[in-house]
Amino acid sequence: MGPERHVYVPANAFCGQRCAIKTKMVVDMELQEAKDHVLQLMKEKDKIESDLRALKEVLDSNHIGMDEPLVDSEGYPRQDINVYQVRHTRHKIICLRNDHKDVMKKIEEGLHRVHALGGASKAEESIADIPDSQETEGLEPFLRVNLVSPGSPAETAGIQVEDLILEFGSVHCRNFKSLIDIGKLVENSRYKTVNVKIKRGSNTIVLSLIPRPWVGKGLLGCNVIPVEVVER
Repeated sequence: MGPERHVYVPANAFCGQRCAIKTKMVVDMELQEAKDHVLQLMKEKDKIESDLRALKEVLDSNHIGMDEPLVDSEGYPRQDINVYQVRHTRHKIICLRNDHKDVMKKIEEGLHRVHALGGASKAEESIADIPDSQETEGLEPFLRVNLVSPGSPAETAGIQVEDLILEFGSVHCRNFKSLIDIGKLVENSRYKTVNVKIKRGSNTIVLSLIPRPWVGKGLLGCNVIPVEVVER
C-alpha cells in the first residue's frame, strides 16, 4: 500500500451556508429591533398628539389661540381669560410641538432603516402572495385608487391615482366582499410584501407594497374605492 494521502480542505469551505444563515439571523434580529423602535416612537408620537389636543382644549375654553395678546389695550392683564393658565399652556404647546417635530424625524429615519433591512428578505416574503395564474386569469378590476399621499408606502411601491386593482395580495374580484377584507389583510401584513396587480391603461403591472407605519395616517398612505360593475 502506498502512503496515505490527506486532502486539505480549507477551513472556510463549509462556512458558506452557515455564514449565510447566521447573516440572515442577524439581519432578522436587527429588523425586529428596528420595528420595535419605530413602534415605540409611534406611541410617543400618539402621546404627544393626545397631549396637544388636551392643551388646545384649554385654550379653546379661554376662547383664545396661540397669538392673541394677554393684556388689554391699557396694558393690564385681561380679565376675560386665565392669563397664567393660558401662558403656561402656550409654553407647553411650543415645547410639545418641538418634541413632535423631533420624534417625527426619528420615525422617518427608523422607517428608512426598517425598509432597508426588510429588503433582504423581500423576495422570500413575496412568494406566498403570488396566486396561481390559472386562478387569477381573467380577473376584473374591483378597486380604484383615488388618493396617494406623497412619501407614503403606496407611493414608494409605485401606486398611482386612477390605478385599477386586479389583485391585492390574496383578494380579488371573486372573493372580495368589502373594504374590511383589505383592511384585515393590510393589518396582518405589516412589514411584509404584498403583491398588488394593477391595470394602468392597457398595461397590467405587479407592484410590491409593504404596509408599515409612516409619518402619515394608516399603513398605506392611499385610498381605494370599490369599482362598480358598470365601470368594469
